[in-house]
Amino acid sequence: MLPFGAQAGHAPRVGIPEPIQTFIDRQAETAPGRYDDLRAVIFNGTLKRSPEPSHTDGLVAIVRRIFERVGVGIDEVRTVDHEIPPGVWPDMRDHGYDGDDFPSIYRGVVAPADIILICGPIWLGDQSSQTRKIIERLYAYSGEVNAGGQWSYYGKVGAALTTGNEDGGKHVSAQILYALQHIGLTVPPQADAYWNGEAGPGASYLDPDSGGQQNVWTSRNTVFMAWNVLHLARMLKDAGGIPAYGNSTHDWDLSQPTHPNPEYR
Repeated sequence: MLPFGAQAGHAPRVGIPEPIQTFIDRQAETAPGRYDDLRAVIFNGTLKRSPEPSHTDGLVAIVRRIFERVGVGIDEVRTVDHEIPPGVWPDMRDHGYDGDDFPSIYRGVVAPADIILICGPIWLGDQSSQTRKIIERLYAYSGEVNAGGQWSYYGKVGAALTTGNEDGGKHVSAQILYALQHIGLTVPPQADAYWNGEAGPGASYLDPDSGGQQNVWTSRNTVFMAWNVLHLARMLKDAGGIPAYGNSTHDWDLSQPTHPNPEYR
């Protein structure tokens, strides 16, 4: 089992055309702001266990390279490599499962993160089971509050990145981005990017004949997403998060002691 933050099984360095990569790198090296105090966690919902190469990871490499060059601390979790039961409780060991890695993942890399990226493949036109499972487990912690009484994800920025060889990129993004904002994250403009190959059983992003890494539209949108995430995370961190006036749970008491379900459900 890989520790969270491990980067084993990564696909080869992104192979987008050299002039485009040079332009992207130059932008990162001349960035007008400071980002080296930010932390990001990237969840990869591939169904492939490490060290098998992941097409999703190939597209994530564009974002990773920008983040690395501006000094963002990056933790990566390939969900399928960990023991993460399904469910909407913080610790599923309290509900019949023998093991659950997610509580340590949450405390170790999610809670301190400024940026959360949900990435994964498309299967049958929808997100993978591993991607959806992470959203459910993130949801389990949304009932926690910060010092201002806001839900635990207030002040964090979220985005989505998707790969596949069939239609569904925008559908998957819509589901992920709705879920992230619903539990309290802030979603920047153009907070998603995707690559879909030709409809049917065609090539995937990293396959030599797919055209994925040469698709300038996908590369551009992925770069836009990365920078919009960075800009918004910078703004929120500098502002001390989202103002707590009017949205603090400290101002409300919805407790129902005899109700069997906690409020976050």
